[in-house]
Amino acid sequence: MARSRSSSSIRWRYVNPAYYLKRPKRLALLFMAFVFVSFFVWDRQTLVREHEEELLKLKEEMERLQNELGELTQEGGVSVKKINTTTKRTDLTKTDSFVPDPIETQRREKVKDAMVHAWTSYEKYAWGHDELQPQSKNGVDSFGGLGATLIDSLDTLYIMGLDDEFQRAKEWVANTLDFNKNYDASVFETTIRVVGGLLSAYDLSGDNVFLEKAKDIADRLLPAWNTPSGIPYNIINLAHGNAHNPGWTGGDSILADSGTEQLEFIALSQRTGDPKYQQKVENVILELNKTFPADGLLPIYINPHRGTASHSTITFGAMGDSFYEYLLKVWIQGNKTAEVKHYREMWETSMKGLLSLVRRTAPSSFTYISEKIGNSLIDKMDELACFAPGMIALGSSGYGPADSTKFLNLAEELAWTCYNFYQSTPTKLAGENYFFHSGQDMSVGTSWNILRPETVESLFYLWRLTGNKTYQDWGWNIFQAFEKNSRVEAGYVGLKDVNTGVKDNMMQSFFLAETLKYLYLLFSPPSVISLDEWVFNTEAHPLKIVPRLGLGLGLGSKQHKQPPTTTTRLRARREGRFGGT
Repeated sequence: MARSRSSSSIRWRYVNPAYYLKRPKRLALLFMAFVFVSFFVWDRQTLVREHEEELLKLKEEMERLQNELGELTQEGGVSVKKINTTTKRTDLTKTDSFVPDPIETQRREKVKDAMVHAWTSYEKYAWGHDELQPQSKNGVDSFGGLGATLIDSLDTLYIMGLDDEFQRAKEWVANTLDFNKNYDASVFETTIRVVGGLLSAYDLSGDNVFLEKAKDIADRLLPAWNTPSGIPYNIINLAHGNAHNPGWTGGDSILADSGTEQLEFIALSQRTGDPKYQQKVENVILELNKTFPADGLLPIYINPHRGTASHSTITFGAMGDSFYEYLLKVWIQGNKTAEVKHYREMWETSMKGLLSLVRRTAPSSFTYISEKIGNSLIDKMDELACFAPGMIALGSSGYGPADSTKFLNLAEELAWTCYNFYQSTPTKLAGENYFFHSGQDMSVGTSWNILRPETVESLFYLWRLTGNKTYQDWGWNIFQAFEKNSRVEAGYVGLKDVNTGVKDNMMQSFFLAETLKYLYLLFSPPSVISLDEWVFNTEAHPLKIVPRLGLGLGLGSKQHKQPPTTTTRLRARREGRFGGT
């Protein structure tokens, strides 16, 4: 019994605090054990709590998706549910872990100051008119009085945080903008500037007035597609709906003008739930694909009755450019799914053709894209074709590793050439086009500069996709040249001659829509209008990427009952096709 009591006493002594006070080493071990057990229990509880929160979020997201799926209905294979695309200001200014660069911040603010100067001049001297003539301080209606500069500037104002200016512009759109005009409008220019500008403003702000106005003008443009082939006429009367082609094309439609409405009209169908816009523009691509050449290069004139190409120039410059751009961008807009696979395939075919046009100068080995007439190559490249480096870089990631590297390298070589279009003149501003001669590198052809954006557009893409700050420095040099040569008291003007610096009297609307926007984004964090979430139309209007509405129109593609989860500017007027100066 004594042994039993002794054994019991030994066991109980371990719970007596006095035992440990006399043995400090054992007290330390006990304390360490206590800390370890406490940390383990706390950590497990935290993990369980976080796991429960994640499960709750997933459950809520699944319920939201199930509700949306339940609302989806099919009409002729097309989902007619209106897709919410709106975002908030925080989506535009979030920087995540991006560390601001003080030089980038300073440059971005300088570009913003330029936008304020351009906009306040327009607001003071040309409010509601299409464009400002800064030298004479008056407005002109180059597009029938649709407020082109105002609409073109909406998203730039929003992105730059110029809220008061944006609100005043929105009020003009809501209360004054009227499309019922007896005016023969360019379908192309009206689509990329007005439809694109309004849709972008809607996607950014969520204000329904922009969507309603976009629908109004698009409905007025739709009769242009009522041709035997579905290839649209390029001019239409906004009041009466009479469509035709310009006489100087011999009755043909222009390639870029007919194949550069897809982004805007597909987006409009997505946002309104009405499939008619998407159907019209997608039929154009299907028609062209029936006779798509093996090299993917189409002449600039297309017969709207037969849907076939006419004998004419092949170019990535004026009248050809943005057709190729939109093949790539509709694929991006469509989430790169099987439904839009034929767009990517057509684009890759065209890139093989582009490689056949690539040549290099001597002695400096500048890479350029020549033009083609018949079997003859013309050693000429438009500044308009300087959108191509950005397009090629944007599409390079869709290739395998070897081709991706090849095309990205080509994009960088072309961008160097385009930058030298600027650096090779006394004003450091590019001319309209350049010619290349053996042993002489390049020489400016048409020597005006009208504030074009294509080169800075490509610099923006290359900086975003490579992170190489050299492209920011090139863009800054171009911006400084604009500031030195084009800034006047009442806005910005182009140059009649980049060699002499003589100024013209026009502030193009795309200077605010594109040139300044791309420069601003060139010095902004990559999360501001992320290329993963937005696609730019050819007038630099960002459109939100959303699930695609399946029409079942893809070549050999199956109809999706559940949709799977960057250029031309005022070519027409600048070449004297639709009037203006």
